Amino acid sequence: MMMPQAVKIYLATAPADMRKAHDGLSALVRQELGENVYSGHLFVFANRRADRVKILTFDRGGFVLWYKRLERGRFRIPKISNGQRSVKLDAGQLAMLLDGVDYSRVQRQNRWWKPPEDRKVAAAY
Repeated sequence: MMMPQAVKIYLATAPADMRKAHDGLSALVRQELGENVYSGHLFVFANRRADRVKILTFDRGGFVLWYKRLERGRFRIPKISNGQRSVKLDAGQLAMLLDGVDYSRVQRQNRWWKPPEDRKVAAAY
């Protein structure tokens, strides 16, 4: 899943009532997460059984709501420390979450590659 790095993804730590729609989830974003619902960021909510997820965002003058229900199994919600209202995810973690992968067990390689400091190559330029 590719999205601009400026878009942040917040996973709400408290279970959400999946009967809530745009307005109810918007209120949760403002009151529980303390975030600006019109920011264009993605706000992810899971139910208590972790078999349903809703994602809310604001885009070009209107709210967009995605909903995924698993017919079998559960989403792998990450471990959350006490008092934490949300967890920031990146696009890869969100994709793994929606695919049912426990991304806390996934080991990532170092993302930042540095070219070797070879003085012979530098001297050639």
